[in-house]
Amino acid sequence: MDHSATLDEVGPRLKRLRTERGVTLTELAGVTGISTSTLSRLESGQRRPSLELLLPITQAYRIPLDELVGAPAVGDPRVRPVPIRMNGMTALPLTNYPGPLQAFKLIVPYRGEEPEPRTHEGYEWLYVLSGQLRLVLGEHDVVLKTGEAAEFDTRVPHWFASARAEPVELLSLFGKQGEQMHVRAKHKH
Repeated sequence: MDHSATLDEVGPRLKRLRTERGVTLTELAGVTGISTSTLSRLESGQRRPSLELLLPITQAYRIPLDELVGAPAVGDPRVRPVPIRMNGMTALPLTNYPGPLQAFKLIVPYRGEEPEPRTHEGYEWLYVLSGQLRLVLGEHDVVLKTGEAAEFDTRVPHWFASARAEPVELLSLFGKQGEQMHVRAKHKH
């Protein structure tokens, strides 16, 4: 993205907005506390816009900053997940961009195996959409039914799978640190 071109368009936008509203530079200066010379230089492009200058102007005109800087229109907000197979599960990412929180719809099969709890950094929240989820968390071994949720520190040894022969569908939310490699936890004998 060419940020320089975006900033170059702010000056003409400021002048057009002021003219359309029938406001003089002196009137705007009185409301914003910004000198008339600074406002004039902003409008002519001789002064680079900064948040310190633009925020009082947006407050005076009662418009969002996005409108003043010409932020791009919000695109189609729908997420079109591409399934990912991992550890026998199918994960459908429900977020388009990496960030501090990631959301997934998981389809977890019945594994019919002895749980092998693992740990990783982070905090996880699970919500069962359909089916039954067996969750082993530390010393706890619980079955979550449709509509039930669990949240836990992922540094506690944990493991989950469908509690029945059919897959369980769930929502999973966790931070970026939750994407790190799982490490086997030591079993207590």
